Amino acid sequence: MSAIKTVPSVSVTYAQTGASTTSNELGMRAMQERAYEKRGEQYLLIKSPPASGKSRALMFIALDKLHNQGMKKAIVIVPEKSIGSSFANEPLSKFGFWADWHVEEKWNLCNAPVSDQGKVKSVGAFLNGEDQVLVCTHATFRFAVDQYGIEAFDESLLAVDEFHHVSADPDNKLGAHLAEFIARDKVHLVAMTGSYFRGDAVPVLMPEDEARFETVTYTYYEQLNGYEHLKALDIGYYFYSGAYADEIMSVLDSHEKTIVHIPNVNSRESTQDKLKEVEHIIEELGEWIGVDEDTGFHLVKTADGRTLRIADLVDDEPKKRDKVSNALKDPEQKNNRDHVDIIIALGMAKEGFDWIWCEHALTVGYRASLTEVVQIIGRATRDAKGKERARFTNLIAEPDASEQMVAESLNDTLKAIAASLLMEQVLAPRFNFKPKNPDSGPEKGFDYGEGGYKEDESNIGYNKDTGQMQIEIKGLAEPKSTEAQRICKEDINEVITAVVQDSETVERGMFDEEMVPEEITQIRVGKIVSEKYPELDAEDQEAVRQHAVAALNLTQQAKKVILEDAGAQTGGGAGGQDGEQVETMNTALIDGVRKFAMDVKELDVDLIDRINPFSEAYAIMSKTMSESRLKEIAAVIAAKKVNLSMEDARDLAKRAIRFKAERGRLPDIISPDPWEKRMAEGVAFLAKKKAEGENA
Repeated sequence: MSAIKTVPSVSVTYAQTGASTTSNELGMRAMQERAYEKRGEQYLLIKSPPASGKSRALMFIALDKLHNQGMKKAIVIVPEKSIGSSFANEPLSKFGFWADWHVEEKWNLCNAPVSDQGKVKSVGAFLNGEDQVLVCTHATFRFAVDQYGIEAFDESLLAVDEFHHVSADPDNKLGAHLAEFIARDKVHLVAMTGSYFRGDAVPVLMPEDEARFETVTYTYYEQLNGYEHLKALDIGYYFYSGAYADEIMSVLDSHEKTIVHIPNVNSRESTQDKLKEVEHIIEELGEWIGVDEDTGFHLVKTADGRTLRIADLVDDEPKKRDKVSNALKDPEQKNNRDHVDIIIALGMAKEGFDWIWCEHALTVGYRASLTEVVQIIGRATRDAKGKERARFTNLIAEPDASEQMVAESLNDTLKAIAASLLMEQVLAPRFNFKPKNPDSGPEKGFDYGEGGYKEDESNIGYNKDTGQMQIEIKGLAEPKSTEAQRICKEDINEVITAVVQDSETVERGMFDEEMVPEEITQIRVGKIVSEKYPELDAEDQEAVRQHAVAALNLTQQAKKVILEDAGAQTGGGAGGQDGEQVETMNTALIDGVRKFAMDVKELDVDLIDRINPFSEAYAIMSKTMSESRLKEIAAVIAAKKVNLSMEDARDLAKRAIRFKAERGRLPDIISPDPWEKRMAEGVAFLAKKKAEGENA
């Protein structure tokens, strides 16, 4: 067995305030209370992590709309049948609310043993009946709209759960229907998602439709910081060579409650025999001694004499899998920590799956969708008594430049890194960037650290109640339009998603030694922003770009500080000898952001633009791979590189014009500053092409 290659990421420690699990006099937790305050909005988007109570938040809002806002019907629309149970009857009055949530059994169509056509007929009967609440799947709702038309749903509340499944793509029927509902303007819409971005490049709604939604955001940081029991969350990815089944025990600890997601059969990591992979994992864990008759769980005796209960959700045999699946959903076992020890899944146990005891989400192979990664991690971030630490591990095959499939191999690696970078962003406190100017001053509720607010410095304030960081940056562009302000406030992670999913950007950022950081932060991110938000003018596009780069780079620099401090404490780097992981310092990212800001003395846009967002990811990776392997990968990327395209030259020339406006001269091609030199090369390239055209 070859040594496992460990790439540690940040270990984020939270304050355990109990705020996110404590209820108010109406029985609402913090997120639910925040959403309920916006109950009067016609179009409401709730972004909140798994286990924060989105289902119950919807119940509170729906009841108010039915009783106090003139809505006649409330239709809850979920992506799959299993999630329908989240909206079953709830005695809300028992906990202080003024009404109970009640769904007649016949109107929870997720449970109805009838055909799609039969469910559509049921929707029609419901619309014409007296009852007020119905639960159905996205598919049933689409068919019902096709059958009855959008007018049939006038004066109804439409609540769409797991909203990231919807898109503005013309082929996405639900997205098209919602656009029609918004255009008609006769319904109320509540959209809910546990993901802060879509995994593809397609927007959920067109900008003009999305602008009509009021957004309630409850961050991962707020959720985890407000738990009672869970204190730390570790994110890491691990490289291996050979077959994953031979090395999985290097990261799978049988003492931890774990969900193992084996690779898709079409992926590079798969052996193409999923059942044998499960058998192999079971054999590695211990001696198989039989199957529990009541649950269908495998019973495995470990070397130290414990008996593990393992749920196999990979076996396709309906009888077996249904038995196991039903046992996992047994409500009587929800609070029984000993009910099951390890779950092995393929395409299941993600969205809508609730196992509060899960301490480790272990994923083999990359996932094409980053939203899927977030959903998988969400299985481990439930709060439970005695559960102080949770972790997510992505086990991926090491890129091998000798393979025929080198491009695919490298792409998988970069996607895993992208997922890690994005999760670090999601787990960080919420950044509120402000330009530093003579009128700047402290804001109520923010702690500015030792010595308080300083008039002559860029300040960083932290609000422990909201989980927000207020960060002053000299020269920061402010968004002017309402839409640009909304993007900077609510959707910066959408921009960062697009950046880390752009393979050329990540490749050059990590492996192109000649790359000037501003080519990433200004040119490539600028291009991504302009393509993503073409409706914004150039000034607003620049403001969005600056906010996105600041958020990404500050999180990465904070991570660097944390890992350096951890290395200093242990006498080595972030990864120990022979790829062995060492414990990272237990600190929150806020400490890392503050320390970085103190070290640079003054935060300004130019300084932030001069940081390569991917340098820290490369630094960590370089500790796990040999120099020769890294050179091989760099050579593959260099072979694809185009020195300068016409499009990039134009973008450089635009930046050169900004440079001239600020400094009164054009960039100098012999400048010792690499970014100034690069801009000058862009201008020269265009001049050369123009001359060639005139002389042709």
